[in-house]
Amino acid sequence: MSSKKIGFIGAGNMATAMVNGILRNKAKNADELCIFDPDESKREAMAQLGVSAAKNGAELVEKSDIIILAVKPQTYDIVLSEIKSAVREEKIFVTIAAGISIEYVRKGIGCDCPMVRVMPNTPLLLGKGATALCRSENISDEDFEEVYNIFALSGEAVVLTEDKMNAIIAVNGSSPAYVYLFAKAMTDYAVSVGIDAQTALKLVCKTFEGSAEMLRSSGDTPEQLIEKVCSKGGTTIEAMNVLKDRNVPQAIMDAMAACTKRAEELGK
Repeated sequence: MSSKKIGFIGAGNMATAMVNGILRNKAKNADELCIFDPDESKREAMAQLGVSAAKNGAELVEKSDIIILAVKPQTYDIVLSEIKSAVREEKIFVTIAAGISIEYVRKGIGCDCPMVRVMPNTPLLLGKGATALCRSENISDEDFEEVYNIFALSGEAVVLTEDKMNAIIAVNGSSPAYVYLFAKAMTDYAVSVGIDAQTALKLVCKTFEGSAEMLRSSGDTPEQLIEKVCSKGGTTIEAMNVLKDRNVPQAIMDAMAACTKRAEELGK
């Protein structure tokens, strides 16, 4: 990475995951990172990693070359208003909040700064993230690559056009919750038939890991993999018949559409 200093406004889970990924992979030294968060305990946690803290958002912008807005979408207007006076055209901004567009941030800071819009997910905390990124028209390849690498260091990263960024939230940003819901239902069933919850959860987790690897490495489509598990007249096909009768695939797609709609509402 370059010598640019990276600042984080917000020091929650996502910022922590990014900082840990950067430091773990030795992409930057701790003294090249800076954070601002009104929560003293979060500032102290970052200080333990050697990351300095700014007094406020405006000071962080002044001290940083790349500013990552790691706050919830509902607080963006307040944050952008607070930092506006410190913004300069050469500053690079990164938005990671659902529904917050490049244009939304530019309007809030009153500047057409180079920008990257990002949709990460919480497994970034474990170095297993799935992140989508899009770039503004005026960011250099070198600067975009630096932002891209922040997320690629902690998982898989893909580049999209901005018109797909609201829809992708349902695919990678919110989707861990779908998996957890499925895991809970499977574990609850195991408990209902007398199987210990922790024992069941171990098997469920390993099943998810193995299934993901099959999807990634087998060369088969999801449909082909389903067919290989569903022997005619066997047990799995009975389970799949119930899921299809209850229209579970359509329910999942409807849920994802609702996710996208909410992202569009947040960005208005």
